[in-house]
Amino acid sequence: MRRTALILVSAALLAWAVAAIVVGSPSLDLSSSTTPASSRVSPACLPATLAHTAALPGTDLDVSPAPETATANPHTQISFLGTNAANIRELSVLGSRSGHHSGHLHGYHQGDGASFLPDAPFLAGERVTVSALIGRSGRGRRASFGFRVDTPYPTGSVLQFPNPRAAPADYQSFYTLPGVQAPTMTVTLPDRDPRAGDILTTNGPGPGQYGPLIYAPDGRLIWFQRLSGGEAAENLSEQTYGGRRVLTWWKGRVLSLGFGQGEDVVMSSRYQTLARIPGGNGLRADLHDFQIVPHEIAYITAFNPIRCDLTPVGGVRGGAIVDTAIQQIDMRTGLVRWEWHSLDHVGAGESEVEAPQSSAPWDYFHTNSIDPLPGGGLLISARSTWAAYRLQAGSGRILWRLGGRKSSFKMGPGTRTAWQHDARLLSGGEVTLFDDGANPPVHKQSRGLRIALDFATHEARLLASYTHSDPPLLSASQGNMQTLPGGNGLIGYGGLPAITELAPGGTVLFDAHMPYDMSFYRAFRHPWSALPATAPAVMASENDTAEETIVHASWNGATGVASWRVLAGQSEGRLSTRARIPAREFESEAILPVKYAYVQVQALDDGGRVLGRSKTVKTVGFYASLSNASAAR
Repeated sequence: MRRTALILVSAALLAWAVAAIVVGSPSLDLSSSTTPASSRVSPACLPATLAHTAALPGTDLDVSPAPETATANPHTQISFLGTNAANIRELSVLGSRSGHHSGHLHGYHQGDGASFLPDAPFLAGERVTVSALIGRSGRGRRASFGFRVDTPYPTGSVLQFPNPRAAPADYQSFYTLPGVQAPTMTVTLPDRDPRAGDILTTNGPGPGQYGPLIYAPDGRLIWFQRLSGGEAAENLSEQTYGGRRVLTWWKGRVLSLGFGQGEDVVMSSRYQTLARIPGGNGLRADLHDFQIVPHEIAYITAFNPIRCDLTPVGGVRGGAIVDTAIQQIDMRTGLVRWEWHSLDHVGAGESEVEAPQSSAPWDYFHTNSIDPLPGGGLLISARSTWAAYRLQAGSGRILWRLGGRKSSFKMGPGTRTAWQHDARLLSGGEVTLFDDGANPPVHKQSRGLRIALDFATHEARLLASYTHSDPPLLSASQGNMQTLPGGNGLIGYGGLPAITELAPGGTVLFDAHMPYDMSFYRAFRHPWSALPATAPAVMASENDTAEETIVHASWNGATGVASWRVLAGQSEGRLSTRARIPAREFESEAILPVKYAYVQVQALDDGGRVLGRSKTVKTVGFYASLSNASAAR
């Protein structure tokens, strides 16, 4: 029996989100038409065959949109992957209704292909025919293919998840960061290894301020970049880009439909933006995954809701479906090198979610992870089909399925998942996943799983199942399982924002959580080292008797600060060292027994070397400092 799914909702969010996101809920029908959904007609979009491939017949190229597919956005590029741009000549692009399309061919900086960018978009529902001469001058071969353009479902009026103010007990505020309310992290089982990595995560959707967060193993805040204007942050992690370690994360709008529209961000260890990946082909980058591979190439998820006649699968004629795209992006040019669509390869009948009886978009697939594999190809996870899929490099064909209604493997005891996230393929044919087990509930607890795949016998065998026993946790959404370099596993419970590290045998090594009425998408551990480009922050104020000086110091994002040197004086140009205080918390404080007019702080490492200096600030009155600390969010 198929189920009605609640996408991206934690137990704490359920009370106020359920009306907006139950699949099939009339509240999500944001069409401007007043005609009842049952009497409107959407175009046919469910393909007659799933035997699609991006390989262009008669050539060594892979093209996007893939030949004979019907999932191209009206604003799509036409991508040729597998030869130098100079070998793509005499290009003709013809829309069945829009006619001949002029445009420009732009090469990928990797030198292995090019994208044709039309000067005008295609028309919804039309067929497009592409013809080109492929090969070196004098030895080219004519190749052609066609595809159909989809009919987008507009999302401009779709609501975001509510973002109520957090309870005061759920956050920390600071004198040196007025208005910031960083979520607290509570460590319930301290880490046994003081060298273990820091915790990288985010807050939201739900209560509290949104932004990327880094915590030390003891729960101390290291970095929080507060976002505003309704933007959320998700999927903060550490990757390699340009030969150096960087932070990567997503920011944008999280729609009540269960996906995001925004951009992926690459940031240096000085917290300076190195790259932004907004997505392409008329689609915005989605929150669910962002993976950087060599040669400045990135894989991203993008969700593509389109109009679709769903009567073949029990839905309505005026229906809509969420087609999931995976894009391979040239990070230097922003061009889409390759694009894969779930509707081209996975039948709607594989979904565990019922087709709605309204025009609300049906999230039948819901890609939530991309794992680029050595030698090419991808492993992806789809929440709504309860399966992971191994995709062939280039062609995009599905080589095998793990779980779901058409599993390529006999699923051994304990290996079947429900609403899972974060499929990763390890060496030796092992797969790890985070098995939410809900929503709605199928299992009693969420689990981290390690599964062995036997390709000779086509069997899947459970190697390990990691659960949180005290208390048992069942996450309605989100979550991940990270395999750490030493073999330990880190589980982020997502909708229930707990973080647990376990040894291979299941022994809990570290346990922490954010406030349970909040949520995060994923949590990671990485040893992070950073010196921000911004200067340390300082605030100096009189005490309530106006006879002493209170000093607060912080450096948002800095690691390696062991202590603070406090300099003060009666004139801005004549400061002397007055104190040295340890840096045990995000914000350190000291009281000087004299009222000074000006103060500066210096951040020191454990050897006393100066890492950074604040501006020199003027001391303010006691009550002015209180208003600074309680500034509105």
